[in-house]
Amino acid sequence: VRLLESGGGSVESGGSLQLSCTAYGFRTSSYSIGWARQVPGLGLEWVAGIYRDGTKYYADFVKGRVTISKDSGENMVYLQMNAVKPEDAARYYCATPDDAYPFTTRPARFDYWGRGTRVTVSS
Repeated sequence: VRLLESGGGSVESGGSLQLSCTAYGFRTSSYSIGWARQVPGLGLEWVAGIYRDGTKYYADFVKGRVTISKDSGENMVYLQMNAVKPEDAARYYCATPDDAYPFTTRPARFDYWGRGTRVTVSS
């Protein structure tokens, strides 16, 4: 099982960025899956997620600015980020939630996760 993120990089404040995640070894259609982030020195936090039934979750701090989507045929998950803010700078991880840490919690661990992709924001 492997998750591979891409699409990170530098973006200007107010700009847009799309992160992509490719899943290997399992079907994203069979799992809840989402994006979490970590600022250096701080804990992990869920940004957005898609439950197995297709329901989407968004953290309050990104609502209206971020869209999560999934292409089950390609086994990929995307995070479209718009109106990016300096505080969005972090390492973003594609991950499946551990049962004890659903999207509405601060995760201490994941079931599956990738190495992450870094997003920096310039003002």
